[in-house]
Amino acid sequence: MDARIQDEDAVSLRTRKAELPLYITRIKVYPRAIKGLWRRVKWAAVALLLGLYYVVPWLRWDRGPDAPNQAILIDLDGRRGWFFDVVIWPQEIYFVTGLLILGAFGLFFATALFGRIWCGFACPQTVWTDLFMLVERLIEGDRNERMRLDRLPMSAGKAARKALKHTVWLAIAAATGGAWVFYYVDAPSTLVKIFRGEASLEVYVFIGLLTATTYTLAGWAREQVCTYMCPWPRFQAAMLDEQSVIVTYQKWRGEPRGKHKAGASWDGRGDCVDCNLCVAVCPTGIDIRDGQQIECIGCGLCIDACNQTMGKVDRPPNLILWDTLANQQAKEKGVGGAAWRPLRPRTLLYAALLVVVTAVMLSAFWLRTDIELTVQRDRSPNFVRLSNGDIRNSYAVKILNKSRDEQRLQLAVEGLPGATVGFVGADIQGGTAVTRLAVHPDSVGTFRIFLTVPAGSAPSGSKPIEFTVGDKTSRKRASHDAVFVGPAR
Repeated sequence: MDARIQDEDAVSLRTRKAELPLYITRIKVYPRAIKGLWRRVKWAAVALLLGLYYVVPWLRWDRGPDAPNQAILIDLDGRRGWFFDVVIWPQEIYFVTGLLILGAFGLFFATALFGRIWCGFACPQTVWTDLFMLVERLIEGDRNERMRLDRLPMSAGKAARKALKHTVWLAIAAATGGAWVFYYVDAPSTLVKIFRGEASLEVYVFIGLLTATTYTLAGWAREQVCTYMCPWPRFQAAMLDEQSVIVTYQKWRGEPRGKHKAGASWDGRGDCVDCNLCVAVCPTGIDIRDGQQIECIGCGLCIDACNQTMGKVDRPPNLILWDTLANQQAKEKGVGGAAWRPLRPRTLLYAALLVVVTAVMLSAFWLRTDIELTVQRDRSPNFVRLSNGDIRNSYAVKILNKSRDEQRLQLAVEGLPGATVGFVGADIQGGTAVTRLAVHPDSVGTFRIFLTVPAGSAPSGSKPIEFTVGDKTSRKRASHDAVFVGPAR
């Protein structure tokens, strides 16, 4: 009975698709549960990715006194990101940019090799949709049972099952929104505040927003996100070629398709018995036998479904499989097949870009120092002539100490012989442009500097100079270019 309903639904779906107008109401997809290798791989990906997402904000990391002990924390109030022992400051936003570029090139590289592997196994929309469909299947049953339930008029039993499903969905969505917020605040204390009603308005707003989007996209929109909302299916077509490994139906082996009775000969016909199980398990409701389609996310569930059928009719497995178009075209022509070529111009280009960006990122990280210097000269007035004729410029100096220890740094000015530094509260070593500044740990020290030169040594107009700061060992050093302005002659 179930098989007959399944066949009728598949035929009905194809018929309706052939008669579709330009604008239609959504045809709901009822994916069927399936067991097999790729379904296990997908469950493993779901468990790993969701586990990381929900657990990481709760990991602790001891950074010493007066520092957050959350392993990964994007501290907007403190204006820095904490990643275990690495601290990223706003001035180092280029690291975030570099990681985004790495992610993009990595995605291009993976797509060129294995098609839409990201969409099928790691995309958040796929991961949360898998979780929501699991809940739906546990409460309402598998495909045919859910279809029957939706056809039935509303009753107390149906309302109870629907209400339970949506309650669990909302709970998962709320946990998803909360977990996202926990990356920006201390997770344990914020969780207590949320349930006590003591959290900030921003926390409640963002949890509500992310709860609504998760519930809507994973519970209701599902395959429509992949088909209509996501731009990636449009981009990935430019990154695929005949050597990309994708989910493929072996038409040369499966056609002509048709029902097969036990004991009947297979001569003159293909291996596909037209069971439509590949359509029934597809999360986007397509028929992989129609060729490559923009709705296909490359999840491989149709491979598991077809292998199950092939086992029942005693035919070789992998009528649907991961393969390249070049190999399939060669087999269709009867020339035996074509070897996969992972090394080709586009993959080599993406790999080279990955290596270059990674090298730049690692070099920048290796060369980063614990101190940064910023100098801004006062422009009003450009200079001050003292009573003895000396010329003075004033500067605002900011020193960023990224370390967890107080730094006593030596500030020097180069390029202006005879200059002296004036600084309120500084230990000036008489007659030289040198002073020592104390900067508290993990903070920015702001200082007012007065740079004075004798009248006879004052430059005419603007003269380039350089401010430098460093410790006694010279292992920590930073510099900043500036100018000294004197009277024009």
